Amino acid sequence: MDYQLSYACTSHIGKRRKMNQDNFLCGGVYASQGQTEPLALPLTGTVGAAPRQLFGVFDGMGGEERGEAAAFLAAEAAACSPLAGDPVEVLETVCQNANQRICAFVAENSLGICGTTAALLLTDADRLTICNIGDSKIFRLTDRQLTQISEDHLSLAPAGVKPPLSQCLGIPPEELTLCPHYDSLPCCAGDKYLLCSDGLTDMVPPEAIRDTLAAHAPADAAGLLLQQALDNGGRDNITLLILQVESRKTGFWQRLRKLL
Repeated sequence: MDYQLSYACTSHIGKRRKMNQDNFLCGGVYASQGQTEPLALPLTGTVGAAPRQLFGVFDGMGGEERGEAAAFLAAEAAACSPLAGDPVEVLETVCQNANQRICAFVAENSLGICGTTAALLLTDADRLTICNIGDSKIFRLTDRQLTQISEDHLSLAPAGVKPPLSQCLGIPPEELTLCPHYDSLPCCAGDKYLLCSDGLTDMVPPEAIRDTLAAHAPADAAGLLLQQALDNGGRDNITLLILQVESRKTGFWQRLRKLL
């Protein structure tokens, strides 16, 4: 069976931040530094599972230390990376290239804490490979069951205090070895995937995310989830990317045209 993926991506500054430090990679498009408003959001479209496509969400951290630049550099590195080869090695290279770019930027500008999370999904003919570093999450919705398939990289913290990240892009190699989380899943028609920054998951409970994803197509679900996050406080930047796996039956004439 041939597959295609419908996608929708949106990003919002939220209600309390002065700048949107999130970024994304969707359909080969990413945002300019600290600004998503010039783009017509949500970004929507449909792509084949092959040739490979890379999608991502990046949550910059550092505030005055230019977190938006870290997220931009990571998105740019992902957009420029070759996608041929072993999927995990491809994603490992994306993370390493992004980390090097961010570390160089920090050194050149004498910055302090400046980094970004990354949640990545790489398509292939019959499988999807994910990678994450930090606490931006990746969920899979299948048979109305929502499962987090990313792994949060968090340090211990007192009760009631949000734990700091134990891993992110932007850490010099001599200080910490990057250890992204990887997973590979079959490409199954009907499944939906959500990549998002914590501006969504801190504001919208998992049950509401599940119900919205299950009931709506990607473009509608993206708008509804963004609005829920804003209605519930919008304390942070909000970026989310939804992908839906669909079967694409190929008839005789379609197959013939591919051969011509």
